[in-house]
Amino acid sequence: MTRVASDPVGGTDFDTPIGTCTITWGTQGIIGIQLPDTARDAAACDDEPPAEVLAAVDGIRALLRGEVRDLSAVPLDMSGVPPFHQRVYEAARTIPAGETSTYGELAAEAGSPGAARAVGQALGRNPFAIVVPCHRITAANGKIGGFSADGGVATKARLLELEGTALSSW
Repeated sequence: MTRVASDPVGGTDFDTPIGTCTITWGTQGIIGIQLPDTARDAAACDDEPPAEVLAAVDGIRALLRGEVRDLSAVPLDMSGVPPFHQRVYEAARTIPAGETSTYGELAAEAGSPGAARAVGQALGRNPFAIVVPCHRITAANGKIGGFSADGGVATKARLLELEGTALSSW
């Protein structure tokens, strides 16, 4: 997980339908969400999350059960995130579950038309998996595109299918 702010105040693992995820938070909001990863150990801490973190965990679990959930109001601490990445993440958060956008469309939405590759790099460093739905961004050629989480594009396809996105063209 990429550290994006000052040291976390707390962190905990939580079970989901796709495996154990980890969430860390600080005083200004969530600073990281890690999807299941077979190459990592469990979180070093198991703190009691505050109410807004518990609400985020509940929303993530529901989304990963295939329920429609809007996670755009989940508080994120982006104080350590570069400004371009912040714009990309905020633009990605507006894409509803079940819909997708291309890297190029997201670049334009973030105020940087023509920066599709830079958008891909920003999404590859996304520390807020699921809440910043980088899995909803696809390639312009109709292909699914890349995904840096454990399992790669198979995980991305699974997340999209859970949200009801038709993958027959991929």
